[in-house]
Amino acid sequence: MTDPRPKRPARPTSQPGHKTGPKAGPRPGPKAAGKGRGAPDTHTPTTQRLFFALPVPADVTPALVAAQGKLRGNWRPVPADQMHVTLAYLPAVPHDRVDDLKKLGTRLFTDAAPLDLSLRGTGYFPNEGSPRVWFVKVEAEGLNELAAALREGIQALGLSTDDLPFKAHVTLARKKGPAPRVPPILFPEHWTAGSAALHRSILRKTGPIHETVSTFRLRGTPATPAPATEPAPDEAIQETP
Repeated sequence: MTDPRPKRPARPTSQPGHKTGPKAGPRPGPKAAGKGRGAPDTHTPTTQRLFFALPVPADVTPALVAAQGKLRGNWRPVPADQMHVTLAYLPAVPHDRVDDLKKLGTRLFTDAAPLDLSLRGTGYFPNEGSPRVWFVKVEAEGLNELAAALREGIQALGLSTDDLPFKAHVTLARKKGPAPRVPPILFPEHWTAGSAALHRSILRKTGPIHETVSTFRLRGTPATPAPATEPAPDEAIQETP
C-alpha cells in the first residue's frame, strides 16, 4: 500500500572537507589608526608650549639635588638637567611663529650682558598652605629688566605670555598628591649666566620634558658702575675713636 503523505526532499550530503555551520562572513579588518581603545593619538596640535630660560649649570645642581633628597610623599622632583630660570612662558605658539621667536632671542640676548645669578631661599607656589610647586628664589642685577624686555618683544610679535608676574626661581619639585612640606633651605650658590635658550615643553604622564629649540649667547658689555665721588670737606666721614 502506498503512503499518501508527501515525502520530504532528501538533505544534501556534506562534501568531504566541507564544514557545516553558520555562513562565514568576511573577517573584520584592523581598526583604523587612532581609533579603538588604547590606540595612539594621531591628533597633531596646532600650537606648542614654549619658554625662554637661563640654564642652571652642572656645578650648581648638586646642591639642589641634595635638597630634593628631603622630599617625602607625592613630590615629583625636577631632573637636574632640566633645572632652569624661566624668563617668559608662551602657552600656545603656532608652529609658523617659532622662527620669529628665534630672531627675537638672537636680537635681544646678543645685546644683553652676562648675569651674575645667586640662589636664595626656598618657597612654595601658590602658597605654603596649599603648595603645588617647591622652588628656590633667584636674584640678579638686571634680571627683571631682561625678562621685561623679552616679554615686551613677544607681545610686539602679537604672541601671548602667561599673566603671572615675573618672579625669578628654579622649580625643584611638583606636588602630585598628599606630601609634607620641607622646612626652608638657604643656598649660597651663585653663577654667571652667559647663555639663554628657547625650549619646547612637552607634557607626559611622568611630568613635562623640555626640548631645546634654540640657544643664544649673552654678548653684551656689563654696565660700568659710576665712579664714587669724593665727599666735600665738610661732609667727610669722621673716624670714630
